[in-house]
Amino acid sequence: MKILIIEDEVELLIAISNYLTKENYICELAENFRKADEKLSVYEYDLILLDISLPDGNGLKLLNSIKKYQKNTGIIIV
Repeated sequence: MKILIIEDEVELLIAISNYLTKENYICELAENFRKADEKLSVYEYDLILLDISLPDGNGLKLLNSIKKYQKNTGIIIV
């Protein structure tokens, strides 16, 4: 399972990624709106962990990109 973790708090981002990687999930990381939007336009994910407050944009606005690019992806809003 491939997971995109979108979180601006780097320590939390790394902690979530480390835990999920140990559980044999493939994790990609994005610490801001721009990087998340770029990854969403290029790659497909099975699950997206989405932070609402990002330094350069609102996580809820990323839902439009997710709906556009990731039609059958599960989303968990953190």
